[in-house]
Amino acid sequence: MKQIIACIDGIARTPGICDYAIWAAGRLDADLDFLHVMEKAPDYLPLSELTGNIWLSSQESLLQDLAELDRQRNDLLQEQGRQCLQMAMERARAQGATRVACTQRQGSLLDILLEVEADTRLFVLGHHEHRIKASRLLPDHRLEYAVRGLHRPIMVAGADFRDPASFMVAYDGSPTADRTVDMVSRSPLLAGLPAHLVMVGRTSAPAQAALERTHAQLAQAGFAVQAVRVPGEPAAALGDYAERHGIDLLVMGAYGHTHIRHLMLGSTTTAILGQLRVPLLILR
Repeated sequence: MKQIIACIDGIARTPGICDYAIWAAGRLDADLDFLHVMEKAPDYLPLSELTGNIWLSSQESLLQDLAELDRQRNDLLQEQGRQCLQMAMERARAQGATRVACTQRQGSLLDILLEVEADTRLFVLGHHEHRIKASRLLPDHRLEYAVRGLHRPIMVAGADFRDPASFMVAYDGSPTADRTVDMVSRSPLLAGLPAHLVMVGRTSAPAQAALERTHAQLAQAGFAVQAVRVPGEPAAALGDYAERHGIDLLVMGAYGHTHIRHLMLGSTTTAILGQLRVPLLILR
């Protein structure tokens, strides 16, 4: 049975990540593994690497002290991670979860997630709020790399858990969106929840036909679904709709491969990730 991996590191969003992962594990009847990765920040230079400086080369005792400080820092980070994992385990068990484990690794977060991807049904992450160097598109490069690099569903958890009572599918009539709807119709994760099928800015007859066809597909799968078209830019329009209708979860595909893929990479998916704070379920 494939597991759910919840990536935690002690940030402010960790309780939300834990609770959304616990909720998903219960809905999917899946094992849950809390993962803490010790990843060196890109702007962090270990003190011991100052050995290359000629003016320090003769200061053997000082270099030993610097190496010891590096070791102590690493030990403290490991202990912080262990405590974070222990609290996550206790939180899960207090909510009735029994098939729970925890793992601590050191290295690149994306590399480690790729190692376990084949055995994973869902990754749960949160927006990273540490002071780290931003990438070109998103202030959180770890989240961006994960969404770009992984091929399993990813849930981007909110800071505070709210038991999802409804969800919204961002639909644009593309093959990526059709695959997203097909996955939603077959997954137990969202079964029984009211659905909103939202198309932004498309007014053509083919777009309307695609919306009606997808509405019928979700209704046939047993969802109580509303299908609507709204004007505007995708990120802003979806965020406004979610707020007005009290949507608890936005479901979307990521980085579609249409003829405007180069625009999608810099606008739609990335803008939604960067601007919306509604919990996201990204299906691949």
